[in-house]
Amino acid sequence: MNQALKGSQALYCLLRMGLPAALAALCMLQTFPAHALPIFARQTGQSCVACHAGGQFPELTPYGRMFKLNGYTFGERTIPLAVMGTVDVTKTRHNHDINGNEISPKDGNLTWDAASIFLAGKITDHLGGFAQYTYTNYDHQNASGTWVGHWGTDNTDIRYVDRIMGDAKDLILGVTLNNSPSVQDVWNTAPSWSYPYLSSPTSAVGAPQFLPVLEGSLAQQAAGIGGYLYWNKTVYAELSAYATADGIWSFLSKGSKEGDTAHPQTYLRGYNPYWRLALTHDWGANSVMVGTFGLNAKIYPNDSNAFPIFDQGVTRFTDIGFDAQYQYILEPHTITAQARYIHENISDPNNLVLGDSQSASLNSLRLKVSYIYQARYGISLSYFNVTGSTDSAAYGSSANFSPATSGWMPEIFWIPVQNIRIGVQYTHFTKYLGARSNYDGMGRNASDNDTLFVYLWAAYW
Repeated sequence: MNQALKGSQALYCLLRMGLPAALAALCMLQTFPAHALPIFARQTGQSCVACHAGGQFPELTPYGRMFKLNGYTFGERTIPLAVMGTVDVTKTRHNHDINGNEISPKDGNLTWDAASIFLAGKITDHLGGFAQYTYTNYDHQNASGTWVGHWGTDNTDIRYVDRIMGDAKDLILGVTLNNSPSVQDVWNTAPSWSYPYLSSPTSAVGAPQFLPVLEGSLAQQAAGIGGYLYWNKTVYAELSAYATADGIWSFLSKGSKEGDTAHPQTYLRGYNPYWRLALTHDWGANSVMVGTFGLNAKIYPNDSNAFPIFDQGVTRFTDIGFDAQYQYILEPHTITAQARYIHENISDPNNLVLGDSQSASLNSLRLKVSYIYQARYGISLSYFNVTGSTDSAAYGSSANFSPATSGWMPEIFWIPVQNIRIGVQYTHFTKYLGARSNYDGMGRNASDNDTLFVYLWAAYW
C-alpha cells in the first residue's frame, strides 16, 4: 500500500512539474503557426488534416491514401527534412514483483523517449519515398545497469508509380521497396500503422507479450520489394517478397546486427511472400474498406549470443489476416473505426521455437473506434484479444503456458496545433498470459499490469 501511494505521489509530482513545462513550450510553438507544416503539407500546400483524419496522425484520409499510393509525388519538391519527438510518463498499477523488484525501471519518471529524423517527399513525378531514422533514449540497460541509447533505421518506403487515367479508368501501378511487411499499406488496420499509434516504450508489461509475426517481428528487419495496383479507387492488389535486410539492403535494418543481444538481426530463408487485397468505396463524407492480407515467413533461429543458426532448419509462420475500416469525415466531426484479425499457423518440425509439439497457432484481434471534434479534441477506445495454443517452451513465462492476453485501451487526446498531440491513455488487462489472476504462478494478476500513459508527441521542421 505504501509503495502504491508513493508511486501515485511521484506521478502527481512529475505531472505537476513536467507537463506545465511542456505546455509552456507548446505555447511558444503556437506563436509560430507558419512553421506548423510537415514535409508533405509543405510539398502539397495542404494542411495536415487534408492527409490525416481529424488531424490524428498517422490515420490517413482518402486524400492521404491517394498521396501515398501515388508515391508521395503530389505537389512540388521542397525541403525533405523533418524531426519528431516524444515526451511521456508511464505508471504501472503494481510495478514490483513478489520479491519487491521493479518490473519497469523507468516507471513513474517523466522521460524524453525518442526522436526521429525524416527524409521524405517527391523526387521526380514518378518517384518518391519516406525514410525514418530514430534514436531511442532509454533503449536498454547494459550489464552494469546503465541505460543505453540507440540509433536505428525506422519505417522506410520508397516507390516508383505510374497513373493511367481515362474517361472511365483510373489505374495506379506502383513498385515499393520497404523494410517491414505492411509499412507500405495505406489503411490503419495494417500492423505497421494500426492503433495504438503511440504507447509506452518503457513498460515491460503494458502490452501483449506474444503476437503474430506480422504484428512487428520483421519490422526494420526485412527488405521487401513488390508491385501493386489500385483500380478505379475500388480494387487494391499487391504482391511482395521479403528477404533478410543484410548486405546491400543493410541500410533498411541499420541498428540491428548479428551478435547484438539488444538488437539482433532476424534472418529469413530465401524470399518470403506477402500479399494484400482490398475493396474500397468512397461516397460523400464516408469511406469504407474490407480486405485480406497474408505472409509466409521462414525464420532461422538465433543462439543465446544472437548469432544465426543456419544448419538446424527454420520455423515457418503462415499469417492470414482480415480487416475492415470505416471513416466519416465532415467538419467539425471525424469518426473512424478499424477491425483486424490475424490467424497464424506455426510449423516447427525441429522444435526451434516450440517445445510440446511441432505445430501451433496464434490469433490476434484488434478493434478500435475514434471520435474527433474540430480536429482538436479526440477520444478513442480499443479492444485487443490474443489467443493461441499452449506451449511450455514458447510461453514459459505463463503458469498456464498460454499467450492469451486481452483488455481495453481508452484514450483521450488534444491537438492544440496540427503537429502536436497531447494524450492520456490507459490499458486495462482482463487476461494476461492465460489467466485473470496468478498468471505467472507467483501471485501476479492481469490487472496488476494496467498501465497509465501520458504523452506529448510533436513534429517540427
